[in-house]
Amino acid sequence: MKENHVAIARSRAAGYGVLEEPAACLRALFHAWGLEAANPLGALIRPGSRVVLKPNWVHHYNQSGQGLDCLITHPTLIEAVLEAVELTRPASVVVGDAPLQGCDFAELRRLCRLDEMAERFRRRGLPVEIADFRRTVLPEGRLGARRQEALRSMDRFVLFDLQQHSLLEALAADSARFRVTMYNPDLLLRTHAPGRHQYLIAREIIEADVVVNLPKLKSHKKACLTGALKNLIGINGNKEYLPHHRKGGSRTGGDCYPGRSRLKGMAENFLDAANRTASLHAQSLLAGAAAGLARCARLLGEQDPELEGSWYGNDTIWRTCLDLQRILRYGKLDGSLASTPQRTVITITDAIVGGEGEGPLANTPVPSRFLTAGLNPAAVEWIHARLMGFDPTRIPLVREAFGSFLFPLASFPPSSVVALLGGERKAPEQVYPFDGRAFLPPSGWRGHCELEPRP
Repeated sequence: MKENHVAIARSRAAGYGVLEEPAACLRALFHAWGLEAANPLGALIRPGSRVVLKPNWVHHYNQSGQGLDCLITHPTLIEAVLEAVELTRPASVVVGDAPLQGCDFAELRRLCRLDEMAERFRRRGLPVEIADFRRTVLPEGRLGARRQEALRSMDRFVLFDLQQHSLLEALAADSARFRVTMYNPDLLLRTHAPGRHQYLIAREIIEADVVVNLPKLKSHKKACLTGALKNLIGINGNKEYLPHHRKGGSRTGGDCYPGRSRLKGMAENFLDAANRTASLHAQSLLAGAAAGLARCARLLGEQDPELEGSWYGNDTIWRTCLDLQRILRYGKLDGSLASTPQRTVITITDAIVGGEGEGPLANTPVPSRFLTAGLNPAAVEWIHARLMGFDPTRIPLVREAFGSFLFPLASFPPSSVVALLGGERKAPEQVYPFDGRAFLPPSGWRGHCELEPRP
């Protein structure tokens, strides 16, 4: 098994139905990958290992109204992967994520019947735990609502400081501009500044011998796509450790939106004030004023009413995502990075139903009908981009994952990636969307990420 190999399997239908459909596709995926049918993951997971499954559980409802199938890792696939993990006789299994702070995790558990799934495995002797890695929850998902803080104690996390080795260090002179939606920017400045770049990682992740990354493949407004690489946002416990964009337009030193905008600049100031105040009433009023200003900007002909770095010029989010990938690969329990990988990371991606459009919270479904697997997230994501109809060289998150930096993610170039499909080996440039059906990019990326048509 080689890190530059990416296995692909087609499903019979663009839907999940009962467990057998994703389970059958998963068996085909393991076969394409060259794994033994009797215990496919036995080559990667030793008996007695501590295993973590990291799905995408971003939210308990889809803002597009199109359901959860295109938004989150489907529970039937999680269960099928657990069946394969069970065969390896692990010591423990945690299935966990840090969803959006507005996610109602109890409702998500109910909708996905996660506790019933875990109980089925426990009765068979496999100790499965369902975990919410968040420290902060905003039950109503809006400014002006009361937050629940410190839901997990700090001893359940490992604090990393990548210091000058962070990929965000190149932007650190402007660290006062770092922003993440609905968080106090002063807290970001405590965790990210010149020579200081901190991340708060769930202890279960760092204690694991094996992490099975289980992303949902979909479009993403800030990063263009979310899959093997961006799914790791959910291993971090508090969002004030995660810069997503920089305040201001591209002509004023930021990357929140293209060009410059006086109205959006005022809206950003209102949002900062809302995030800094302790008064819930003031938060609500200030957030409402910011939204009104953004709408006015749209009415006056400006492209995007959003203030979250949702466009192709976002130069911040990819750096945060790749820092997290480096921590997963090299991170130790003392908060340092080793010179060699510290755990096995397996990526199995759910694209039986993919998500397109305004993700990650308002995707619409794509009948994509495939699963992928690999041992290197950079290689896997390169193939994902091609299968979506996106050009990986035009997407910073994917392109820069092959960059030359300390604690690298790939020791080979993209041209060495091999896709394994239907008994054939394909070079990346031979990979295109199945049936010619490309994913629709987010509005802020259209015209800036698409592949050239197949020759």
